[in-house]
Amino acid sequence: MALQPYASKPDRVWYYAFRIYCALVFLFLIIPVLIVVPMGFSSSRYLTFPPPGFSLQYFEEFLNEPKWVLAIRSSFAIGLTTMVCATVIGTMAAVGLVRGKFRGKAVLTTFLISPMVIPLIITAVGLYFLYSQIGLVETFPGMVMAHTVLATPFVVIVVSATLHGFDRSLELAAVSLGASPVKAFIKVTLPVIAPGIVSGALFAFIISFDEVVVALFLSGMEYRTLPVKMFEGIRYEVDPAIAAVATLVIFIAVLVLTTAELLRRRGERLRGIKP
Repeated sequence: MALQPYASKPDRVWYYAFRIYCALVFLFLIIPVLIVVPMGFSSSRYLTFPPPGFSLQYFEEFLNEPKWVLAIRSSFAIGLTTMVCATVIGTMAAVGLVRGKFRGKAVLTTFLISPMVIPLIITAVGLYFLYSQIGLVETFPGMVMAHTVLATPFVVIVVSATLHGFDRSLELAAVSLGASPVKAFIKVTLPVIAPGIVSGALFAFIISFDEVVVALFLSGMEYRTLPVKMFEGIRYEVDPAIAAVATLVIFIAVLVLTTAELLRRRGERLRGIKP
């Protein structure tokens, strides 16, 4: 909210104090990035800051190390598969929750988004003991299902918000002109809410790609993800290639979040919402 021209002195104090506080929080969060990224391009053989020079040696080590390459392949394979599964399940769930009228909707909604609020360590331990009984520990399907559970709530929330902003009279007009409800949804509703669905899919991918706690319990040597490999590299040895890997992960996260924001704005324009 903009500061009113005739705001009292206490209001002005709180106005600027709040913005200074937000700036300090943002600075606190961004400082690690400002340190890690330059270290990823350092010419030193050891992790030092500030870097003495510019070099791509850490990226070369990363690309030439089979364990790092296997880890990033596993992360992308699991992340992309999780993205597809979570998007399909989350979109259908969002449509049912927004359009449906039935008892227990609030309870079902709470159940669907509960993985967001339950501590990850509890989820990881529970899934480990469940998977150990049915043979899914250290398997690709097990990792995908676990990450789908964690990522689906984000898709549900994003797609639900998009559906709430959709003018359903457009879909009803298509039905009144002879289109079936399914065809009206595919031809009218889906193109308008597509940016929200894609945004939810991107969030699902980044949740899976960046997840480490559950992966520590469930991943094996063959499906060890990049965050798990980074955790091991920090805990058991100081591998300088970690700086390059961290820089790559930061770049992917920024790219995904920027794309999601652009899609959100496009979705608002399609629904006639002024920024």
